[in-house]
Amino acid sequence: MVSKQISIKEIIERIVPVDDEWNEKAKERTAQLVMPTRAMGQLHDISERLCAIQKTLKPSLHRKAVIVMTGDHGVVADGVSAYPQEVTGAMVQTFLAGGATINAISRHVGAEVWVVDIGIIPELNPGSLEGGDQFLVRKIAKGTANLIKGPAMTRENAEKSILAGFELASELFEKGVDILGTGDMGIGNTTPSAAIGTVVTGKHPEEMVGRGTGIDDNGLIKKREAVIRGIQVNNPDPRDGLDVLSKVGGFEIGGIAGCILAGAFHSRPVVIDGFISTAGALIAHILCPFVTEYIFAGHRSEEAGHGSMLKYLGLEPILDLGMRLGEGTGGALAMGVMDGAVHVFNEVLTFEEAGVTDKD
Repeated sequence: MVSKQISIKEIIERIVPVDDEWNEKAKERTAQLVMPTRAMGQLHDISERLCAIQKTLKPSLHRKAVIVMTGDHGVVADGVSAYPQEVTGAMVQTFLAGGATINAISRHVGAEVWVVDIGIIPELNPGSLEGGDQFLVRKIAKGTANLIKGPAMTRENAEKSILAGFELASELFEKGVDILGTGDMGIGNTTPSAAIGTVVTGKHPEEMVGRGTGIDDNGLIKKREAVIRGIQVNNPDPRDGLDVLSKVGGFEIGGIAGCILAGAFHSRPVVIDGFISTAGALIAHILCPFVTEYIFAGHRSEEAGHGSMLKYLGLEPILDLGMRLGEGTGGALAMGVMDGAVHVFNEVLTFEEAGVTDKD
């Protein structure tokens, strides 16, 4: 059991790289499977990485879960979103009722869905909501401040958001979850994500800022200006993950970063979703570069800049389907592919077992 008093520094100190020996052992087994050499392409890479993370030649993704981190954003006041801020709270209730896209895909792949209020404006009582037993309240504050006028949050609250994500993910891992997907909901959250991406990757805002929920040309101009002004006003240090998160981030982004740190800490795979989850991965990577060895990129989003983020992290997306929803949908869908990779690795016979003459 991980102490709730653990610090980010202590978490990082206890994270180690994935053991290459297990990866090599897994590759040896793959080479013996009754098929042409690496005939299943990326599925082999996935299963071998899972073996290395789990330190076994019998990888398992039996119990899957998705954490949907939810938070509101002060920058919405500057017209960066096509939807009003009230949609965040409404969508939380839709998740809990089981009627959102993430619920449908998670049912398909057999994943639990947990919804976390880490910083939404409304006060929602789990006891009075349908599906409230899947709703976890870890509210840091009622939304972030407007990042174009100053820091989105205090450094202390940035740290709290990461630790909240770490603790929630740790609890799931300790209860037997084999793989965790990260999801998000927060009207306006592609703006802080684009700001984080710009700061960390060094790309120009024009390459990083996209249309999010579908803003028009005028909205896109406002959004790019918001990212540029937010960075100019706050001058975040790209070498300091907490500084970047506190100045131009969001509570759900910090929570996702914490989930990723927990995966690395507990030697469990974490599947990130799209643009917002990858912003969280960038924060986690600044804090501890080893975390990318435990991350699988569920998909490449249509959102501008997501490909650059993934390239910076050295992650190859499992899917590329033109998706841009968020919620954890791309990551959850990718779990099904990962499950397939595990079944191939575990169940396909070797040449010897099948009594087939090896190609050599």
